[in-house]
Amino acid sequence: MNKTRVGRIVLAYYLLQKNFLSKYGWTKTVLLKQPVNREKEPIPWFTYSFIAFIRPRIRADFKVFEFGSGNSTLWLSSLGCEVFSVEHDEKWYRMLEPKFSKIPNVHSSLESLEANAYSRSILKYEQQFDVIIIDGRDRIQCCKNSLNALKPEGVIIWDNADRMEYAEGYEILQNNGFKRIDFQGMGPINSKPWCTALFYRQDNCLKV
Repeated sequence: MNKTRVGRIVLAYYLLQKNFLSKYGWTKTVLLKQPVNREKEPIPWFTYSFIAFIRPRIRADFKVFEFGSGNSTLWLSSLGCEVFSVEHDEKWYRMLEPKFSKIPNVHSSLESLEANAYSRSILKYEQQFDVIIIDGRDRIQCCKNSLNALKPEGVIIWDNADRMEYAEGYEILQNNGFKRIDFQGMGPINSKPWCTALFYRQDNCLKV
């Protein structure tokens, strides 16, 4: 390898480290294939714009329900939230459970997609959650089943909200008095932008 090529590689690496995505640790997420920040700490697999918006608004007394487990579970629990997380993928669940079992404010469960057990897992709760995250499978049914479990001031986070296959779910929320804010842009791991959306009502817990 000649000196000119080495110089170009060094320059490219320097510029990459100085840019916006490097500031948020994007290069590390690509290398590690998991959502982390620049310090390699777990973060949610949401758009960076949404993470920047939601982080200062999260309170330690929040009770959160997640459809889909992962680094968001670790991140929310590290902020003091009590997190109830349901997962359908047994292999993924078995890999995460050793970490979750050591965190007292995380309650994780494995539910099958058969007989709608996964989407119905939230039905046993009534007006208990400040935040519900829809980021797993069977999202429209999860949305329908979430309405009664959300506190009056609660909000719903819907990832990949640029996908029109979930349009019925967006309409259900809007018909139930929710407004919507889209947070478009880049996020961990992915090389293409997407959308994380916040659905909220008046006098919500995030003060939006």
